[in-house]
Amino acid sequence: MINNMTSAIEHFSNRLRFETDVSDVHSDVEAGTPGLVVVDSRNDESWRQGHLPAAVHLPTREIAARAAELIPAGSRVVTYCWGPGCNGATRAALEFAKLGYEVKEMIGGYEYWVREGFPVRDEKGEWSRPADELTAPAGAACGC
Repeated sequence: MINNMTSAIEHFSNRLRFETDVSDVHSDVEAGTPGLVVVDSRNDESWRQGHLPAAVHLPTREIAARAAELIPAGSRVVTYCWGPGCNGATRAALEFAKLGYEVKEMIGGYEYWVREGFPVRDEKGEWSRPADELTAPAGAACGC
């Protein structure tokens, strides 16, 4: 039982070291957390459909070649892709880790950012939609 407990503690601690959620990213962006760079790893068409206003667009396939020119050394990078059914943010985070960046994956991705009612930007400007009651209880934080 002790080995199982130790393994569980290690597993969940590592998840918290390498994953973050949309609410925490939103709070960090709003607070202007120094050194934070949010990276949208999707393709050009997806970026044009909408993205986090503070995000840098750097598709996964371009990270190795372009990260140094777009992301300052020493930055804390958060990657995102479409949503929980997509592992694009995981692949992007791996590329940043290979380059030596401190990196986390934003679980939930763009989908949950939008579903929680946070602002997005597209070619028409910045907008948001009402929070989905299944992801963000009306007027209340989840308390986690």
